[in-house]
Formats: sequence, structure tokens, C-alpha cells
Amino acid sequence: MTERALPCLIGIARDCVAFRFQCGRRGPDNWAKLAMDTNPRIRLDGGELTPSVIVASFGSALRVEVAPEALEQVRTGRRHVENLLKEDRPFYGINTGFGSLCDRRIPPDQLETLQENLILSHAVGVGEPTPDEIVRLMLLFKAHALSHGHSGVRPMIVEGLIALLNADLLPLVPCKGSLGASGDLAPLAHMSLPLIGHGEVRLHGELLSAESALKKHGIKPVRLAAKEGLALINGTQFMTAYGAALCVRAKRACKLADILAAMSLEAVRGRLEPFDERLHALRPHPGAIEVAGNIRKLLADRPTDPTKPYGIRVQDPYSLRCVPQVHGAARDVIRHVEEVIYRDINSVTDNPVVTDDGAILSGGNFHGEPVALALDYLACGIAELASISERRQFLLVNDSRYGLPLALIVDSGLNSGLLIAQYTSASLVAENKVLCHPACVDSIPTAGGQEDYVSMGATSAVKGWKIMDNVETVLAIEALLSSQALDFTTAGDLAPAIQTAHQAVRQRIAHADRDRQFGLDVQKALSLVRSGEVLREIEASIGKLT
Repeated sequence: MTERALPCLIGIARDCVAFRFQCGRRGPDNWAKLAMDTNPRIRLDGGELTPSVIVASFGSALRVEVAPEALEQVRTGRRHVENLLKEDRPFYGINTGFGSLCDRRIPPDQLETLQENLILSHAVGVGEPTPDEIVRLMLLFKAHALSHGHSGVRPMIVEGLIALLNADLLPLVPCKGSLGASGDLAPLAHMSLPLIGHGEVRLHGELLSAESALKKHGIKPVRLAAKEGLALINGTQFMTAYGAALCVRAKRACKLADILAAMSLEAVRGRLEPFDERLHALRPHPGAIEVAGNIRKLLADRPTDPTKPYGIRVQDPYSLRCVPQVHGAARDVIRHVEEVIYRDINSVTDNPVVTDDGAILSGGNFHGEPVALALDYLACGIAELASISERRQFLLVNDSRYGLPLALIVDSGLNSGLLIAQYTSASLVAENKVLCHPACVDSIPTAGGQEDYVSMGATSAVKGWKIMDNVETVLAIEALLSSQALDFTTAGDLAPAIQTAHQAVRQRIAHADRDRQFGLDVQKALSLVRSGEVLREIEASIGKLT
């Protein structure tokens, strides 16, 4: 999974200036301060993380430091816990068992063992390893959440997580096993294992035992104290890491989808009226306005006297005419989801929590329902980019009304051309329709009924990643098909930006005048999509797209 996404992530990293990020003290004026540096650096001070810092650092090894004032907040929270431990009364998860065992009191001399047992017993995840870029965000978001000082841990816990990040020692985290209710228990337990000297880590793709990797890097395992194991595994950092990463990929896919739609529209000599700003002012959804503006920008300066006329038909099919409404709706979904995800990233989502006045409150801040609903919504939004793209592909390979050869190849019959590439898109779109079934509508009670309603948000997260992989592949196939279709139009008849996009593809994938192993072309196109090269060349030519 990580390997498939890597070219995209490298492209993002190359696009971004190395920066140093100073978290604001919960105020927008201090959200981001960027300066030249050789490596992405993030400084945690208990304030807010924003999308800009994640975009700029996504897919790269991170350099993180924690501000002294944040560590003082952590110390204050820890003092509250230690003061309460002196009282002869139960506090959930601090001197009691967990879940349905919450009424079992634990003797003071066994509290450290209780916390270590918690991590070991909850690390029961299965499935493929979580991608490295997600694990980095998990570590970052957990350290960030603990730095608020409301989790009752010692500073060494925050510093230990940061040490793993700075060494790029990424815990091996199986992607399945979380119900997204008491936080992401199993994934976060796997994330925490190396902190206490257990489990495995990945370093530059190599799998190592945590014990040997920590020793090699001079990092000492931590002996957990009361409350600390619980603070590590309660929280939504698995879900929100996926959510933040998906928003990065989805926003890039939106821009690319607009470029490809413009290429397909140009290949069939489509009409521009559906993108008129006067039309969209009458139904002012922000996403639709943005997309229509992008299409106008991409199709600006069309030749005034082309060899083939534009607007041959009175109206184009919906997959061309309704691009602003469909692509724009996806953008609006991403905007909403990003707001939910970052609100949760900047929240305290473990249990129990330590308040400013020293109280310990046991509640449900760990429950993933807000994130689960958002992630399922996001899945539907991004899947639509692939669904409408596949319909455009169908037009390109099947409809001779546009002056294009059947299957986009001259001698069709003897040659099947790119007909079957559209089949692949149809297959992936069909898979996405299955994956878009919301996980959040399900719940299976656990812990003897104590945890009787769960969010299943981790499932929403993991399947969203698969959907995003499929979306990028479908868009890659449209890049392949639209470029082949544009080959049948004289370059001088194309809008300049479309010529640029076409050339960007053709520099890497040659025109097909007869059948060849088109699967290799699909993989080249996918690498091109994930590298961001087409978008970069377009924006270098005509300026930033919205």
C-alpha cells in the first residue's frame, strides 16, 4: 500500500518548501510560520496543527521538537494525576482495570505492570501494515495531543514518541483491529510497543526489532507509570491520520480531475457554456464555482478559427457538461471533512482526562463517531471523481460522433486499442461502490456490553485509502485515453494549457498506432498522476488552479 502511494507523496514533498512550523496557541494568527530549512520541522507547543503543515511534510521523514511551555503543561497534568493517586478511591484506568473490568481495583505496587500489560494485550491487530506516511502522522498526532497536558502523562512519553519520529523508526501497525470506539485501541497499542521496547519498526522499508533499533539509535525504552498506557491507546489518531492523509491526496486529485476533464472536453470539441460564471452565480456552491473557473482557465485562448469546430452538439453529455457540479460537490465534501478531522486532531481524545483545575473526568471523548461519519462521507465524495471520469472514458472509446476512431486506434478490429482500459476503470468504479458502503452505520458491542456502541471509523479510514488508490488509477487511465484522443486533433487547434498537459503525458507515454502492452502504459500514467508532474507543468504555464 505504501509503495503504491509513494510517487504521489514524493511529488508533494518536492512541491513544498522546507519549513519550520510553530504551532499557534489556539489562535489563527499564529497557525503557521514558514522559513527556509533543509528538513521539514514541526514544533509542538500545545497549540494547533493545520492542514498546511501536513501538506508540507506529507510523505517525508519528520523533524519534531516540543516547546518548553508544552512540557510544562504536561508536567502540570502529571502532578494532578500523582496527587489523586494519593487518595484512597478508584480512578478509571489509573488504579482500576479497563472496559468491563473497570470495577477491579489494582494495588499501588502493580500500577506500572497494569499499564505495560495494557499495551501488550491490546496489540492484537491484523492485516497489512499501515503505510509509513500514516504511521508518521499517528506518532505526530499522539505526541501533539499529549502535549496539551490533559492526559496525565510524564514529559518522557511525549519525548519518546518524538524520538521515534526523528529517527524515522516507524512502528509496524497492522491496519485492522480497531472499532474506533475507545479510541483506536489495537493500532495505537502497536504504535506504542516500540516505546516500551517491544514490537517491530520499519526504517526505510526495512523491518527491524524495536529492541535492536532503539539500541542502535540510542533511545531508551520507557517504563510506563500509572495512566500512561491508557493515554497512549485511547484516542482517534489512527482514524485522523488516515483522514488527514486522504484530504491531502483528495485535494490534489480534484485539481488533476479538472485538468483531465478539460482534456477530454477538448478532445471531443465540447462546449464552454456549462462553465460560464454567470450560470454558477445562480447556484453558488463554492466547489462548483472553483471547478468552473479552473475549466475556463484551462480552456482559455482556444483558437478562434480551428480546423474542427467547437460545440458541434447543442449539449454535451452530463459527464462533460456537469463537471462543475460533480467535481465541485466532491471539493465541498473534502472541505467539510477536513474541518472535522483537524478539529479532532487538535482535541484531547483520550480517557479519562485531566482538567485545568485538577479533576479527572471519565467520558467519551475517544469515541470516533464524528470522524467515522466524516470519513464515510469523504469516501463517497472522492469516489465520484472516478465515477464521472469513467463515463468520460466511455465516451472517448465508444462514440464516433466526436470524430474519434473506435477504441481510439486507427485500425480497430485488428487492434482492440484502449477499449479494455476503460473496462479496468469500470471495474475499479464498481469496487468503489462496494467500499463506499458506510462502516459507521454498524456497531458490534464489546467488553461485556460496557462498550456497547462503537463507530467502526477505523474501517472507514482503511477502505477510504483503497478508494483513493482506485480513484488515482481511474484518473490515470483518463490521462492515457484523453491524450490518445487529443492525438487526433491538430495541436494548433487546442487551448494552450491543454497542449501543455498533452505534452506532459506524451513525454512519458508514446502515441499508440497499434496494440501493445497497454497495462504498462497504465502504470506509467499512474506514476505520472501520483508524481504531480502534470499539475506542476500546468500551474507553471497558467498559474495556480483553485
